[in-house]
Amino acid sequence: MSAYFPKKFTTYYEPFLGGGAVFFYLAQQHPSVQVVLTDINPELINAYRCVRDKVEDLIELLLEHASEHSKDNPAYYYSVRSRSYNTDTEKAARLIYLNKTCYNGLYRENSKGEFNVPIGRYKNPNICQPELLRSVSSLLEPAQIEVRKFDRILDFATSSKDFVYFDPPYYPISSTSDFTAYSRENFKQAEQIKLRDVFAELAQRGVKIMLSNSNCDFIDKIYSDAEAFKIAHLPQQIEISASRGINSKSSKRGKVKELLISSI
Repeated sequence: MSAYFPKKFTTYYEPFLGGGAVFFYLAQQHPSVQVVLTDINPELINAYRCVRDKVEDLIELLLEHASEHSKDNPAYYYSVRSRSYNTDTEKAARLIYLNKTCYNGLYRENSKGEFNVPIGRYKNPNICQPELLRSVSSLLEPAQIEVRKFDRILDFATSSKDFVYFDPPYYPISSTSDFTAYSRENFKQAEQIKLRDVFAELAQRGVKIMLSNSNCDFIDKIYSDAEAFKIAHLPQQIEISASRGINSKSSKRGKVKELLISSI
């Protein structure tokens, strides 16, 4: 995938931050680039800010969670999951702890915005990695990190000096892959089409854009709509292989085919 990234750009935007894998790669390859990282999930954004600004306090709290979890008492996991914490750092430590110990590392909220994933089956989950957290904190130091909906990118990315990477909730290609409730707000067909329209508007401005999504007829169709794009060249669709660890059937985890859609 890295072979398709642009060689030169001034500002990098990632409106669906998630795990931030592309950001962490680019931050090491282009350390002088301005970075704007956003997501609709306030819990996630808070966690990133705490890693950036309060990493030592965060490490201390994660070590406490690790110590309690090592006593092999599932009740501790569920007490943390149901509890409301007061400080930003406590909330960030809760999110990271739950992510490291919940089933399959899945993030999911119910309609009330409550994390509702059961405990995973791990013998020794790596709840706290101090040196890794310090390295991540260093990479995040110059980044602007905000809670924003993805369409707000239209207020910021305006020219060919900007590079935007979209990694939205993927369009389901089967009944078992129909997971769009990353937050309490679902990401269905209407949202996928809205994202396509945002992509098209950015492409008209000359912004460098890449987007990952399911390799399926629906995604292929909406990004092949010449009327929606109104530019001389439709975005390129590239089939790539990617590793996925979330599927209701373990036999279907591993390498899967995805679409990388690029205006570059």
